Amino acid sequence: MDFRALWERALPYHQFVQEAAGNHDLWTGMYRIARIPDWALAAARSTGTKHHLLVIAEDWCGDGTNTVPYLAKLADQSRSQEVRVLRRDEHPEVMDRYLTAGTRAIPIVIVLDREFREVGHWGPRPEALQAWVREARKSVDRAKLYPQIRRWYARDKGESTLREVVELLELKPSAIGYRLSVQEQMTG
Repeated sequence: MDFRALWERALPYHQFVQEAAGNHDLWTGMYRIARIPDWALAAARSTGTKHHLLVIAEDWCGDGTNTVPYLAKLADQSRSQEVRVLRRDEHPEVMDRYLTAGTRAIPIVIVLDREFREVGHWGPRPEALQAWVREARKSVDRAKLYPQIRRWYARDKGESTLREVVELLELKPSAIGYRLSVQEQMTG
């Protein structure tokens, strides 16, 4: 996959948000209230290299509005990363490389090094939340599930997303080109 070409076609984060049709206020509001902990800034800066965070998302995605603004703010504050967004529905060939349990779940964050080599990827949710959702879907009505997910994100304040993505920043590109996602590790 030509990640450099994809990066060039992707929208800078703030342009993606500016063009958001349905959830513009939610995207801007989450970015405004996002607070990046000192540990995350220090870890992002300590890698000694610039990373490109290529996000596969759509502006209607609730998980995206609760995670990606934290990564964008981390990138803006650390100046060690840059975030760009590929719209999932416009790039099915890319999305199909990062399926979660056979579905096109988003957001997916592809961590690229300075040379646009894949270091790893993350998504569509923090590991602990994804595990809870997988179990809860067996017994909780869908209409009751999403309010609980939103409450989880509100309590977490981006901490889990930041920890998991910062961990990827510390990796070197592997021989196979990417690190297995948490979901692939659990199901693979």
